[in-house]
Amino acid sequence: MEFNDKVILITGASSGLGAATAIYLSKLSASLALVGRKEANLKRIALYCEKSKGIKPLAITADVTEDLDAERVIKETVDHFGKLDVLVNNAGVIGMGGVKNSSMETYDTVMNTNMRSVYHLTMLATPHLIQSKGCIVNVSCIASSKPSTMALAYNISKAALDHFTKCVALELAADGVRVNSVNPGFVKTNLLKGIGLTDDQLALFVANVVGNMPMKKAVEGDEVAALIAFLASDKAKSITGSNYILDGGSSLR
Repeated sequence: MEFNDKVILITGASSGLGAATAIYLSKLSASLALVGRKEANLKRIALYCEKSKGIKPLAITADVTEDLDAERVIKETVDHFGKLDVLVNNAGVIGMGGVKNSSMETYDTVMNTNMRSVYHLTMLATPHLIQSKGCIVNVSCIASSKPSTMALAYNISKAALDHFTKCVALELAADGVRVNSVNPGFVKTNLLKGIGLTDDQLALFVANVVGNMPMKKAVEGDEVAALIAFLASDKAKSITGSNYILDGGSSLR
């Protein structure tokens, strides 16, 4: 599976699943547009990707929740590469709490990043994806369908993202554009730093979560990246409107 001459835009690419996906796709000869807020991290990931096959990624420092930044991301990508084949909506944040102990500020922050920015970037990218007969892969989570009391706004945002995926897949099917999501379970990434635990508390949290998973293992970033690559490839040319779960069996309980 190779992505020669395919232009893939990845948001949230400066760390976590976005970085893992960028590195994985760079090994498959993809031309990458990497988007993130942390410029130093983004440049480091871009350099690492370039070493794989000698293809220099376009690194765009931007906040996708800002409308002008989102517009700039699509424009710079198309101006630089001349087209867009794949949009990977990966940028995301987590916000803790429920109706008894959260805030509207938390809700707005989570929804603006996890859902509104995806809606906007997808709107902006759609004309280019129709032209290239490309595809979209949204990074969701099993929290979209598995209720919990820990992160209500996050769960809602991912449930909305799954339905968005299906609706847009239906809308764009006749245009030859596929839309799918990957829904990982527990992945140990720096997103966990956003839940406000100390290092010791975080270690205990991770141990408890993994201990309760049927397969007793966290999902690896490379596993998620491999699934994204498959869904973005021609091997998945008849797959659209699907939410792909990889969670070590967590959703079975």
